[in-house]
Amino acid sequence: MAGSIQTVYLVCAAAGGTVLLAQTALLLFGHGDDAEAGAHDADHADATHADAGMSLLSVRTISAFLAFFGLAGWAGTRAGWGTLPTLAAALGAGSVMLVGVAWLFSLQRKLTAVGNLDPAGAVGKVARVYLRIPGANGGKGKIHVVVQGRTAELAAFTRGASAIDTGAEVRVVRQVTPDTFEVEAVD
Repeated sequence: MAGSIQTVYLVCAAAGGTVLLAQTALLLFGHGDDAEAGAHDADHADATHADAGMSLLSVRTISAFLAFFGLAGWAGTRAGWGTLPTLAAALGAGSVMLVGVAWLFSLQRKLTAVGNLDPAGAVGKVARVYLRIPGANGGKGKIHVVVQGRTAELAAFTRGASAIDTGAEVRVVRQVTPDTFEVEAVD
């Protein structure tokens, strides 16, 4: 009896450990996040709920549970513990790892950031003309302005009578379209 239960523990440890090692290798080569996408999408209808909590039932958490359940159970049988203490230790170790891995990956999901630039943040800022801006709304030029800590290149025009040359400083007055801004020369 002890030999057959020990085999069950070893099979659980081997199966869970193999999946964990395979996922770690995939993660190192840039393919590891795809394995969680399906389970995560099934649990959450839209991306806004992704940061809300832990996903306890995923490939990673279940394989961590199996690996540590098997290792603790195998160690308990090798140490000569009784069936119930060994089973309790195995379930405890597996459960701790299941929750621990779920918690770590919930923290990792919170680290993601939206990299979209909001051009409206350019309004009111001083920018530098990159391509000459014709005067009297006679066409568009380009400006470089720092928005959200990044330099953005945006289309710009001026209502002022004279053109604004490359290298001149301008103030962004308003956003006309998502990618076009009205500017005025800085005196």
